[in-house]
Amino acid sequence: MKRADRTQLAILDAAEHLFSIYGPNATSMRQITSLAQVNLSAVNYHFGDKDNLVDQVFQRRLNALNDERLQLLEQYQRQAPHAALKASQVVHAFFAPLIRHAFTVDHQKQSRQPLVEQNNSDPNGFIRILCTDQRAGILPVFRQALLAALPGVPEEEMVWRFHFMLGATFYALQGTSGLRQALLLPPSEKPVTMEMLEARLMSFLLGGLRAPLPEDTLTLNS
Repeated sequence: MKRADRTQLAILDAAEHLFSIYGPNATSMRQITSLAQVNLSAVNYHFGDKDNLVDQVFQRRLNALNDERLQLLEQYQRQAPHAALKASQVVHAFFAPLIRHAFTVDHQKQSRQPLVEQNNSDPNGFIRILCTDQRAGILPVFRQALLAALPGVPEEEMVWRFHFMLGATFYALQGTSGLRQALLLPPSEKPVTMEMLEARLMSFLLGGLRAPLPEDTLTLNS
Protein backbone atom coordinates (compact mmCIF):
# COMPACT_ATOMS: atom_id res chain seq x y z
CA MET A 1 0.00 0.00 0.00
CA LYS A 2 1.32 3.44 -0.94
CA ARG A 3 2.15 5.92 1.80
CA ALA A 4 -0.61 8.28 0.64
CA ASP A 5 -3.14 5.44 0.79
CA ARG A 6 -1.98 4.48 4.29
CA THR A 7 -2.37 8.08 5.42
CA GLN A 8 -5.86 8.33 3.97
CA LEU A 9 -6.86 5.04 5.58
CA ALA A 10 -5.47 6.11 8.96
CA ILE A 11 -7.50 9.32 8.82
CA LEU A 12 -10.70 7.47 7.91
CA ASP A 13 -10.16 4.88 10.66
CA ALA A 14 -9.47 7.55 13.26
CA ALA A 15 -12.47 9.64 12.22
CA GLU A 16 -14.84 6.65 12.27
CA HIS A 17 -13.59 5.57 15.68
CA LEU A 18 -14.10 9.04 17.14
CA PHE A 19 -17.47 9.55 15.45
CA SER A 20 -18.67 6.28 16.98
CA ILE A 21 -17.84 7.64 20.45
CA TYR A 22 -18.62 11.36 20.27
CA GLY A 23 -20.58 11.81 17.04
CA PRO A 24 -19.36 13.85 14.04
CA ASN A 25 -20.39 17.26 15.39
CA ALA A 26 -18.58 16.87 18.72
CA THR A 27 -15.39 15.45 17.19
CA SER A 28 -12.69 18.00 16.50
CA MET A 29 -10.12 17.92 13.72
CA ARG A 30 -7.44 18.05 16.41
CA GLN A 31 -8.74 14.77 17.86
CA ILE A 32 -8.73 13.14 14.43
CA THR A 33 -5.23 14.25 13.50
CA SER A 34 -3.90 13.24 16.92
CA LEU A 35 -5.34 9.73 16.72
CA ALA A 36 -4.31 9.27 13.08
CA GLN A 37 -0.85 10.70 13.84
CA VAL A 38 -1.00 13.10 10.89
CA ASN A 39 -1.03 16.87 10.56
CA LEU A 40 -4.01 18.97 9.50
CA SER A 41 -2.56 19.58 6.05
CA ALA A 42 -2.77 15.83 5.35
CA VAL A 43 -6.50 15.85 6.14
CA ASN A 44 -7.02 18.90 3.94
CA TYR A 45 -5.02 17.30 1.13
CA HIS A 46 -6.98 14.04 1.12
CA PHE A 47 -10.46 15.28 2.05
CA GLY A 48 -10.59 19.05 1.62
CA ASP A 49 -12.61 19.81 4.75
CA LYS A 50 -14.38 18.14 7.65
CA ASP A 51 -17.75 17.94 5.90
CA ASN A 52 -16.25 15.89 3.09
CA LEU A 53 -14.39 13.71 5.58
CA VAL A 54 -17.68 13.01 7.39
CA ASP A 55 -19.29 12.05 4.08
CA GLN A 56 -16.39 9.74 3.20
CA VAL A 57 -16.53 7.98 6.57
CA PHE A 58 -20.25 7.25 6.20
CA GLN A 59 -19.81 6.37 2.52
CA ARG A 60 -17.20 3.76 3.37
CA ARG A 61 -19.43 2.19 6.01
CA LEU A 62 -22.41 2.23 3.65
CA ASN A 63 -20.36 0.62 0.90
CA ALA A 64 -19.55 -2.28 3.19
CA LEU A 65 -23.20 -2.51 4.28
CA ASN A 66 -24.51 -2.44 0.74
CA ASP A 67 -22.09 -5.10 -0.44
CA GLU A 68 -23.27 -7.40 2.33
CA ARG A 69 -26.92 -6.63 1.58
CA LEU A 70 -26.55 -7.51 -2.07
CA GLN A 71 -24.70 -10.71 -1.24
CA LEU A 72 -27.52 -11.81 1.07
CA LEU A 73 -30.17 -10.94 -1.50
CA GLU A 74 -28.31 -12.87 -4.21
CA GLN A 75 -27.95 -15.82 -1.85
CA TYR A 76 -31.71 -15.95 -1.32
CA GLN A 77 -32.32 -15.60 -5.05
CA ARG A 78 -30.04 -18.56 -5.80
CA GLN A 79 -32.09 -20.70 -3.40
CA ALA A 80 -35.25 -20.11 -5.48
CA PRO A 81 -34.14 -18.73 -8.86
CA HIS A 82 -37.57 -18.91 -10.50
CA ALA A 83 -39.71 -17.49 -7.71
CA ALA A 84 -40.20 -14.10 -6.10
CA LEU A 85 -38.36 -13.67 -2.84
CA LYS A 86 -40.29 -13.79 0.40
CA ALA A 87 -40.85 -10.47 2.17
CA SER A 88 -38.97 -11.85 5.18
CA GLN A 89 -35.93 -12.56 3.01
CA VAL A 90 -35.90 -9.08 1.51
CA VAL A 91 -36.26 -7.42 4.92
CA HIS A 92 -33.57 -9.62 6.43
CA ALA A 93 -31.14 -8.94 3.58
CA PHE A 94 -31.53 -5.18 3.97
CA PHE A 95 -31.74 -4.67 7.74
CA ALA A 96 -29.80 -7.56 9.31
CA PRO A 97 -26.40 -6.32 8.02
CA LEU A 98 -27.09 -2.91 9.57
CA ILE A 99 -27.68 -4.54 12.95
CA ARG A 100 -24.48 -6.58 12.64
CA HIS A 101 -22.44 -3.51 11.70
CA ALA A 102 -23.90 -1.57 14.63
CA PHE A 103 -22.79 -4.33 16.98
CA THR A 104 -19.27 -4.47 15.52
CA VAL A 105 -16.70 -3.29 18.05
CA ASP A 106 -13.23 -1.94 17.53
CA HIS A 107 -10.09 -2.65 19.55
CA GLN A 108 -11.29 -0.40 22.38
CA LYS A 109 -14.68 -2.16 22.55
CA GLN A 110 -16.55 0.91 21.38
CA SER A 111 -19.72 0.05 19.47
CA ARG A 112 -19.54 1.46 15.97
CA GLN A 113 -22.81 3.27 15.31
CA PRO A 114 -21.81 6.27 13.19
CA LEU A 115 -24.80 5.70 10.92
CA VAL A 116 -27.16 6.07 13.83
CA GLU A 117 -25.47 9.32 14.86
CA GLN A 118 -25.74 10.67 11.33
CA ASN A 119 -29.40 9.72 11.14
CA ASN A 120 -30.13 11.61 14.37
CA SER A 121 -28.31 14.81 13.45
CA ASP A 122 -29.17 14.93 9.76
CA PRO A 123 -31.74 12.35 8.63
CA ASN A 124 -32.14 13.89 5.18
CA GLY A 125 -28.37 13.86 4.75
CA PHE A 126 -28.28 10.20 5.68
CA ILE A 127 -30.91 9.34 3.08
CA ARG A 128 -29.05 11.44 0.50
CA ILE A 129 -25.83 9.53 1.11
CA LEU A 130 -27.70 6.24 1.03
CA CYS A 131 -29.28 7.07 -2.32
CA THR A 132 -26.26 8.59 -4.08
CA ASP A 133 -23.72 5.92 -3.18
CA GLN A 134 -22.33 4.38 -6.36
CA ARG A 135 -23.26 0.97 -5.02
CA ALA A 136 -26.63 2.12 -3.72
CA GLY A 137 -28.29 1.07 -6.89
CA ILE A 138 -29.41 -1.38 -4.22
CA LEU A 139 -32.46 0.73 -3.35
CA PRO A 140 -34.26 0.10 -6.67
CA VAL A 141 -33.28 -3.56 -6.39
CA PHE A 142 -34.82 -3.88 -2.94
CA ARG A 143 -37.85 -1.83 -3.94
CA GLN A 144 -38.58 -4.20 -6.81
CA ALA A 145 -37.99 -7.23 -4.59
CA LEU A 146 -40.47 -5.92 -2.00
CA LEU A 147 -43.09 -5.08 -4.63
CA ALA A 148 -42.74 -8.57 -6.09
CA ALA A 149 -42.98 -10.15 -2.64
CA LEU A 150 -46.11 -8.14 -1.76
CA PRO A 151 -47.93 -7.45 -5.05
CA GLY A 152 -51.02 -6.22 -3.20
CA VAL A 153 -49.17 -3.23 -1.73
CA PRO A 154 -49.08 -0.18 -4.05
CA GLU A 155 -45.68 1.38 -4.69
CA GLU A 156 -46.52 4.66 -2.94
CA GLU A 157 -47.64 2.75 0.14
CA MET A 158 -44.43 0.69 0.00
CA VAL A 159 -42.39 3.92 0.12
CA TRP A 160 -44.17 4.91 3.34
CA ARG A 161 -43.71 1.49 4.90
CA PHE A 162 -40.02 1.40 4.05
CA HIS A 163 -39.71 4.89 5.55
CA PHE A 164 -41.29 3.65 8.79
CA MET A 165 -39.04 0.58 8.77
CA LEU A 166 -35.92 2.73 8.57
CA GLY A 167 -37.09 4.86 11.48
CA ALA A 168 -37.94 1.84 13.62
CA THR A 169 -34.54 0.31 12.93
CA PHE A 170 -32.55 3.33 14.01
CA TYR A 171 -34.59 3.77 17.16
CA ALA A 172 -34.06 0.09 17.91
CA LEU A 173 -30.29 0.46 17.57
CA GLN A 174 -30.32 3.25 20.16
CA GLY A 175 -31.83 0.95 22.78
CA THR A 176 -34.65 1.60 25.22
CA SER A 177 -32.77 3.35 28.04
CA GLY A 178 -34.22 6.79 27.25
CA LEU A 179 -37.75 5.42 27.02
CA ARG A 180 -37.33 3.51 30.28
CA GLN A 181 -36.24 6.69 32.04
CA ALA A 182 -39.23 8.60 30.66
CA LEU A 183 -41.56 5.85 31.87
CA LEU A 184 -39.83 5.73 35.28
CA LEU A 185 -38.82 2.12 34.68
CA PRO A 186 -35.60 0.58 36.01
CA PRO A 187 -32.84 -0.30 33.53
CA SER A 188 -33.24 -3.65 31.84
CA GLU A 189 -31.41 -6.45 33.60
CA LYS A 190 -30.79 -8.29 30.34
CA PRO A 191 -28.04 -7.02 28.04
CA VAL A 192 -29.12 -6.27 24.49
CA THR A 193 -27.56 -8.86 22.20
CA MET A 194 -27.41 -8.75 18.43
CA GLU A 195 -29.49 -11.93 18.17
CA MET A 196 -32.20 -10.64 20.50
CA LEU A 197 -32.48 -7.28 18.76
CA GLU A 198 -32.52 -8.84 15.29
CA ALA A 199 -35.28 -11.31 16.20
CA ARG A 200 -37.51 -8.64 17.75
CA LEU A 201 -36.92 -6.07 15.07
CA MET A 202 -37.51 -8.45 12.15
CA SER A 203 -40.80 -9.57 13.65
CA PHE A 204 -41.89 -5.94 14.11
CA LEU A 205 -40.82 -4.83 10.62
CA LEU A 206 -42.55 -7.72 8.89
CA GLY A 207 -45.73 -7.04 10.86
CA GLY A 208 -45.78 -3.45 9.65
CA LEU A 209 -44.88 -4.39 6.10
CA ARG A 210 -47.76 -6.89 5.91
CA ALA A 211 -50.29 -4.69 7.73
CA PRO A 212 -53.71 -4.10 6.12
CA LEU A 213 -53.78 -1.18 3.72
CA PRO A 214 -55.19 2.11 5.12
CA GLU A 215 -58.70 3.08 4.07
CA ASP A 216 -57.64 5.92 1.76
CA THR A 217 -55.32 3.56 -0.13
CA LEU A 218 -58.13 1.03 -0.56
CA THR A 219 -60.43 3.78 -1.88
CA LEU A 220 -57.89 5.08 -4.36
CA ASN A 221 -57.19 1.58 -5.70
CA SER A 222 -60.83 0.40 -5.84
